[in-house]
Amino acid sequence: MPAWQRQLLCIRLRQSEVNKMQYTRFIALGDSMTEGMSDEMINGKYRGWADRVADVLAKNNPEFTYLNLAIRGKLLKQVVEDQIPVALKYIEGKQTLVSFHAGANDVLRPNYKPELSLPQFERGIKELVDAGATVIIFTVIDKVDGKGRTAELWHYRFGNFNANVRAVADKYPVILFDAKGKEFLNDRRFLAFDRLHMNSEGHKRLANAVLAGLDFPYDSNWQIPLSKVEQKSKLVSFATTSAWILIFILPWIWRRLRGTSSGDGRSAKHFEPIRWPSR
Repeated sequence: MPAWQRQLLCIRLRQSEVNKMQYTRFIALGDSMTEGMSDEMINGKYRGWADRVADVLAKNNPEFTYLNLAIRGKLLKQVVEDQIPVALKYIEGKQTLVSFHAGANDVLRPNYKPELSLPQFERGIKELVDAGATVIIFTVIDKVDGKGRTAELWHYRFGNFNANVRAVADKYPVILFDAKGKEFLNDRRFLAFDRLHMNSEGHKRLANAVLAGLDFPYDSNWQIPLSKVEQKSKLVSFATTSAWILIFILPWIWRRLRGTSSGDGRSAKHFEPIRWPSR
């Protein structure tokens, strides 16, 4: 699976015991994955897995509120320094659920420095835990299809990323959704045309994985692999890949060269607590 959005379907719960709790607030932190790209649009905003989780947490829970501070393209340092201080203002003990997933954008950058990023990740988690929140974090699928230097580099970098996340989960009282052993989710049909972000089916599956781990009602079909389909002809594959490079990869490279991000100038879709569902 070619995309960093496979990062998301992380499901093995690593916590000694999870007691079902009536969460009164859910705060979602991170980048494009948690913002909801490229799920269906509702009122001009991507829905996403976090909104879908909030839908279930809000049922029969009139006091429930929701914040989603995630913004596409954000690096780990930006999430820790910009989003966590806002979240800390709204944490009210264990009944505040906080999801934190950041750092994948860093890993993809040519100048990635794990010796800087990994301590930042732990610092962010420590701040959230010390504030009293119930915190959930994620590993990623660290293997890709194919061979060669690119595949090796992906496995090496994201393998180290995962090792750090697991070490943090062992050190702090958090809930870890672990992608290990769930390679069946490595299916491009869970991705949008950009091959980077989950489509609606991908977001649905991630939401149900999280709900299952939290012991809330979920659709068990999320664990069922999609049926196999016939491979596309070489001509169709070439045309599709060419369009993908032209529409998505070249603009991504151009942003890197200019030092800009897809999230520049954007604000969070729910930057303060709102009653949920809002629609």
